[in-house]
Amino acid sequence: MGELGVASRRYMASYALFNQALADHLRLHPTDLQCLNLLGLEPGPVTIGRIAELTGLTTGSATRLVDRLEKAGYVTRRRDTEDRRKVLVESVPERMAEFGAVWGKLNGAWFAMFDAYGDDEIALLIAHMRRTVELAGTQIERLRDGKL
Repeated sequence: MGELGVASRRYMASYALFNQALADHLRLHPTDLQCLNLLGLEPGPVTIGRIAELTGLTTGSATRLVDRLEKAGYVTRRRDTEDRRKVLVESVPERMAEFGAVWGKLNGAWFAMFDAYGDDEIALLIAHMRRTVELAGTQIERLRDGKL
């Protein structure tokens, strides 16, 4: 368990540092970069409330995040045609394509790394990643609610 703890800490630090380097390259804040990543997984435009849910931010912080992404040209806002009270945030395809092109230059190495694993190992990695996402959400809630 000690070795797992050390490897886990190095893994999380390396991911955070990679995220920072990619964000710096794109001239974005690391949270903004991950918001773009999460928006790319959504089926369509979303509300600020949904962005707050996806990122774990307050709606005020999510609004400021969208302000930055809009200023950088990555998203636009528009009124929902079905409910004019709602404002929808949608990504700008051309800017997302630029983001995708940078990621495309990097992701081949990630896929090559995964090619070394068998199907059972890939299934384990997927299960671990899904459980990590769930646990991270729970831990974010605990931290934000002051329930340490």
